[in-house]
Amino acid sequence: MEQQSEQHLGNISCSICLNPLKDPVTTSCGHNYCMNCIKSHWDEEDQKGIYSCPQCRKTFIPRPVLEKNTIIAELVEQLKKTGLQAAPADHCYAGPEDVACDVCTGRKLKAFKSCLVCLASYCEKHLQPHYDAAPLKKHKLVEPSKKLQENICSRHDEVMKIFCRTDQQIICYLCTMDEHKGHETVPAAAERTEKQKEVEVMLQNILQGIQERKKDVKLLRQELKAIKDSADKTVEDSKEIFTEMIRLLQKRSSDVEQLVRSQQETEESRVKDVEEKLEQQITELERKGSKLKQLLKTEDHNQFLHNYPSLPPPSESTHSSSIKIRPLRNFKDVKAAVTETRELLQDILRETWTNISVTVTEVDVLLPQPEPKTRDEFLKYSHEITLDPNTANMCLLLSEGNRKVTLMKQPQSYSNHPDRFTGWRQVLSRESLTGRCYWEVEWRGGVVGVAVAYKNIKRVGNSYVCGFGFNDKSWSLRCDANSYRFFHNKDKTSVSGPVSSRVGVYLDHRAGLLSFYRVSETMTLLHRVQTTFTQPLYAGLWTSCYGDTAEVIKVI
Repeated sequence: MEQQSEQHLGNISCSICLNPLKDPVTTSCGHNYCMNCIKSHWDEEDQKGIYSCPQCRKTFIPRPVLEKNTIIAELVEQLKKTGLQAAPADHCYAGPEDVACDVCTGRKLKAFKSCLVCLASYCEKHLQPHYDAAPLKKHKLVEPSKKLQENICSRHDEVMKIFCRTDQQIICYLCTMDEHKGHETVPAAAERTEKQKEVEVMLQNILQGIQERKKDVKLLRQELKAIKDSADKTVEDSKEIFTEMIRLLQKRSSDVEQLVRSQQETEESRVKDVEEKLEQQITELERKGSKLKQLLKTEDHNQFLHNYPSLPPPSESTHSSSIKIRPLRNFKDVKAAVTETRELLQDILRETWTNISVTVTEVDVLLPQPEPKTRDEFLKYSHEITLDPNTANMCLLLSEGNRKVTLMKQPQSYSNHPDRFTGWRQVLSRESLTGRCYWEVEWRGGVVGVAVAYKNIKRVGNSYVCGFGFNDKSWSLRCDANSYRFFHNKDKTSVSGPVSSRVGVYLDHRAGLLSFYRVSETMTLLHRVQTTFTQPLYAGLWTSCYGDTAEVIKVI
């Protein structure tokens, strides 16, 4: 009977505290726990929002509502009434790392609770008086702790229940009479209550931060999925488009081959006709020649003269063919035409590749990047810029490795080029600008402009469609000795601020941000543009007075 009771107690013990079940509850997966044990376990999982069974790890959403299992509770009570107690299992005894019961003799059991009043730890059996005796019920019970002795004052051997706010430490009541005399003191419980409110606020902020970051993580995961889906669709569509382009090229190649072969047959047929006629003429001439040879061999004069009238009439020409032979058709011109097509296609692919690469590389992170504040921060985005001689107006002299421009009275000896500005005295950079870029321009003279523009801005003539700042394809800051003015699409904006000989330009192409700064010991914002850039930009400079200079400074 005793052995059966021991077996039953073992079967109805809690797998969390390893003791017989107290206020037993049963989960939907069939496992039994003490009410407080499973509640504490699930309290720790509140932040995750997913609750699990400690034994089989089955998860529950939402948190299950627990009710006492009366059948198991009655069974536990019946076993208790028999007076039979099972011997503790080995895992109930305290090990080197566990808190041991201070009352147990011999081999000590693990402590179930520690008392902050008694300053002792108790196993479940020896803790029972704290539940039954009225005076002990008021004691403060906590989870088993090895640090109970830290609550005893090392000087006075008294329990420390007072907090000294002056020295920010726990003391006993005797400490308030000597070394802490006159200090601001409060009960430790009161200080704990106040500090706990601060901790709760801190915890609330942390939990709120966790929730906000979980939302951000969710957004980022949605962004990742959107990026993947978009990338997959783009690759699929691009393959389809390029496959169609390849098919068109193959079709055109087949058309060229068919055309050449057809012309080849025509020419070969014409040549064969000529050849056949020549062969016929050769045969006829050979026949006539044979008769003449026979006549020449006749020794009898009378016979010779008799046969002479029967000779065939002489041919119109015995020295050349009467058929006009044209020079053979040459297909080198076809190859030249195909080569020209290839070069045009290469130019188109080279031009469009820039737009494609810019569009692809503009995929950015979800969180925006802040605009730099100090010059050192701006210099992290320094972009090397050189001016393109093929775009420079004929009156602009480029120097300093094509970074400096000077307005001259005499035209320069530039070759003709479709990219050259013929009317406006301005020039664009070689390099296209995407992403985040920064550069500085040092200027001297009467009036100088610092600009950015799309590559497809008009080049020929003096109309507004060609001038930086006077169309929707360019943005320009006009600098003179007294002031700044900003131009875009013919709209003029006055810019306040002290004039400086050096202007910094910051571009965040993805964010549609263009900013002009006065560069000195500090960076002073002159003007900022917030828009949407649809193409790569190119840095531009323009001048108005002879002798004006502007130089893109090498800051890398």
